[in-house]
Amino acid sequence: MSKLTLITGAAGFIGANAVAALNADGNDQLLLVDQLGSDEKWKNLLGLHFEDLISPAELLRRLDNDKLPPIDAILHLGACSATTERNADYLLDNNTHYTRTLCQYALLRDIRFVYASSAATYGDGSHGYSDDDATTRLLRPLNMYGLSKHLFDLWALKHNLFNRIVGLKFFNVFGPREDHKDDMRSVVQKSFHQIKRDGQVTLFKSHRPDYGDGQQQRDFIYVKDAVAVCRHFLNHRTGGGLLNCGTGVARSWLDLAHAVFAAMNQPPVIRFIDMPETLRPKYQYFTQADIGKLRAAGYDAPFTPLEDAVRDYVVNHLACAT
Repeated sequence: MSKLTLITGAAGFIGANAVAALNADGNDQLLLVDQLGSDEKWKNLLGLHFEDLISPAELLRRLDNDKLPPIDAILHLGACSATTERNADYLLDNNTHYTRTLCQYALLRDIRFVYASSAATYGDGSHGYSDDDATTRLLRPLNMYGLSKHLFDLWALKHNLFNRIVGLKFFNVFGPREDHKDDMRSVVQKSFHQIKRDGQVTLFKSHRPDYGDGQQQRDFIYVKDAVAVCRHFLNHRTGGGLLNCGTGVARSWLDLAHAVFAAMNQPPVIRFIDMPETLRPKYQYFTQADIGKLRAAGYDAPFTPLEDAVRDYVVNHLACAT
């Protein structure tokens, strides 16, 4: 029997794009895992090719009973990714313990294990954005989502697993197949629809004197580039590491908004609104991936410049869907 690649979160944003990319490589030996629920993310699987689709509960049952077919690699992207989720126990079960169970299964069977961590682990950035071991031990995430990811990173670091597994700290990913994410959709997607509807974009005011309105910065990475990083580490089986998955370049929300307007051939009209008070203590004003370890680990492909990525997303995906 041919060995499969198991992908969790397969109907989600990065997951479905990963399935599409693997299909484009000629790989349909895929066992997909996701909790489809009652939202519209099942549509992300339309036109994709795979062996089977099961729920996370069914996956855990098969793990317990050792009833999975031969697995070659696991790409673990499944998680609750809502930074506003308040149920800490749910996040621990879904993001931390579930990841540990899959990792242990993979290690016992010499299965390649690549999983999604998050830039949310960096908190307010006071310790910088280096993915080295010493910095990782110092981090203090600003929300429970970030902590749930960070706890697994620390567990893997404590047990010296990063010579065998790969953790990817995704920064601000945007691109096709994110429609189902509601409030967690990228600002690119939200801005496109705001411009279509109102002819303008709303951005949060800055509530710090060292940043002007709209000058808060993020490391924005196109989902096609994020998936290319995943594929690289699935295909290259030697070594591992906890690695930043960003471009290494911080850009402002104003840069992002202007790129959307330019892609839509519209003059920029931007209105600033107050940030909700509940969000202000947990808001990251600057993120920028240090990608030195990623490059040292062998990933040398260039990242798509922000304006080019936004134009591709707007022209070839968002505009085509309306």
